[in-house]
Amino acid sequence: MPRVGSSLTPEAPALHITDEAAITPAHGEELRVEALVSDGESVAQGQPLLRLRAMPDMYLTAPMAGRVAKIELRPGHRLSQMVLFHEAGGDRYAYDVSLAGADADELRRVLQMSGLWRQFRSRPFGRVPKPGAIPAAIFVIATDSRPDAPDPAPQLTHREAEFSRGLDALARLSEARIFLCQAEASSYTGALPAGVSRVITGKVHPNGLSGLMIHRHMPARVEAPVWDIHAEDVADIGSFLETGYVPATRVVSISGSGDALREAKLVQCQPGADLRGLSQPLLRPGPHVVVSGSFLDGRPAHWLSLRDRQVTVLTRDTATNNRHWFNEALDHVSRRAPIIPTAALDLAFGGVLPAAALVRVLASGDVEGFTRLGGLSLLEEDLALADYATGARPRLMTQVRAILDRIEEEEGVA
Repeated sequence: MPRVGSSLTPEAPALHITDEAAITPAHGEELRVEALVSDGESVAQGQPLLRLRAMPDMYLTAPMAGRVAKIELRPGHRLSQMVLFHEAGGDRYAYDVSLAGADADELRRVLQMSGLWRQFRSRPFGRVPKPGAIPAAIFVIATDSRPDAPDPAPQLTHREAEFSRGLDALARLSEARIFLCQAEASSYTGALPAGVSRVITGKVHPNGLSGLMIHRHMPARVEAPVWDIHAEDVADIGSFLETGYVPATRVVSISGSGDALREAKLVQCQPGADLRGLSQPLLRPGPHVVVSGSFLDGRPAHWLSLRDRQVTVLTRDTATNNRHWFNEALDHVSRRAPIIPTAALDLAFGGVLPAAALVRVLASGDVEGFTRLGGLSLLEEDLALADYATGARPRLMTQVRAILDRIEEEEGVA
């Protein structure tokens, strides 16, 4: 798997709090919200700022101490963005977590109020679980095989007590099986609570993708959803339950093409950080595209997305396309080119899924075949390497989202 940029520097991540940050929906997420603060109001880090109208127990909280710059809502109270200006020396919002250590309902309540519940992702469909949802299993992802992704293992080494406390909390949420997924046995050697199983996966991409691990060990079904959560978020839950404060930073890698970025770097930044502010000190002169996520499955963005731990900077192509309009029209209406099964396609699915058969059912929109082959465990990111290997048009990522949305609508679980 080719790397986009230079290797990440090995030193400890430097703290980089950008002047602006924002709360935004994740890609494909629709958030109908009620604002709890107004423009110009000063807020504490971790303070509830928005409440979901459909789920009043669920809140979105301030990524940093600062002042509300603007709240942008689309029709129907749909959140576009809430932008904050950083204010040094601002307060932190304290939660009462005294009962969360013994009461599962109270644990859910404080996780939902603090915004930490949004780090869970439910499969099928990739949504944030509803407040009362019960998973069949929870996968804690302590590895990431995407190029230039930050390795969670060093963070767990420095946060062993917090991570252990977070695992204990997951075990109290429900009776679901919990899988700790790591690239090698030495990644995390701490004792595991009862009901937590250790899963060792390969280091080569796509082996570190949660969808492939879920498909291999506990396939998701509509009636038996499976959640995944990043290991650093589990450590954040452990820290939160100890202190009552929502952790203020996450470890993020900044990488990119060699002609766009002087060096790759690890930083500690706030959630929703300004991507331009993060990458500006590392940029080479010239036009750039800043992507939240990896170059495989990320998207151009202004703000760091909810679950992303990578920022990728690419050189923007400024060449003018002078193709004749008739040639463009022919391309637009041309038939879809078939994807030829190859070893590269099999490797893109990690040898876990029947690549050729899955591509066929995606192209035909075969819901029954997609479900039978294990597609309910997959999200767009799990198809990104196959798109890269095949250059498929339309993209497999687009096709898998279309079929998942169709199943979600038919099952009435949206």
